[in-house]
Amino acid sequence: MDDRLIVALDVPNALAGLQLAEQLGEAVSFYKIGLGMLTGGGLALANELKQEHGKRIFLDMKLFDIGATVEAAVRGLAQFDLDFLTVHGDPHVVRAAKEGAKGKDLKILAVTILTSLDRADLDAGLIVPGDLAEITATRAARAFEAGADGVIASPREAAMIRALPESSGRLIVTPGVRPAGSDAGDQKRIETPATAISAGADHIVVGRPIWQAADPAAAARAILAELPARA
Repeated sequence: MDDRLIVALDVPNALAGLQLAEQLGEAVSFYKIGLGMLTGGGLALANELKQEHGKRIFLDMKLFDIGATVEAAVRGLAQFDLDFLTVHGDPHVVRAAKEGAKGKDLKILAVTILTSLDRADLDAGLIVPGDLAEITATRAARAFEAGADGVIASPREAAMIRALPESSGRLIVTPGVRPAGSDAGDQKRIETPATAISAGADHIVVGRPIWQAADPAAAARAILAELPARA
């Protein structure tokens, strides 16, 4: 199966997530479980999909705290033998997360700038002035230097990040991906699946265009069919 597509299980609870995974069947091998499902049995679902169904799991927690707390949280999560975990891309957070994941295969992915934000949102948050794409690439470079196994960034910044010397051997995972003609929803910096992969992304994350479709498995297969052949 082509694991470049990660389906976001942004549904209310683990039961709904498991039902969706059953609908998708062999069409999808990689799932993202985020904060929205954490209180609805998200960790239990992650374990079931991983251990009983052989799926890869991306736990999207976007952890941010003092180093000791992040390290402890990651050490606890790493025991579940999942595949990806997100933390905020601040270097002290990345270093702590890597320490917490030591000895495990869990990949630490650093969030650069959320794909639902634009320059006006950064201004409102008192983020340093400048071009959003350049800020994203700079945050990616600093996260790589701190030891991140990969970064989360919009597909619009993927090529710039892939061009960084620090990105060699590292992962780029892009949310904010929408098939042509899909509703952008709350995303502001979007591209199509093929564009994201061609720009240098290793994995694309797609949620609503799949789970809101009348036939989720067909929607997933259609997205996979759009992707360029592996190099």
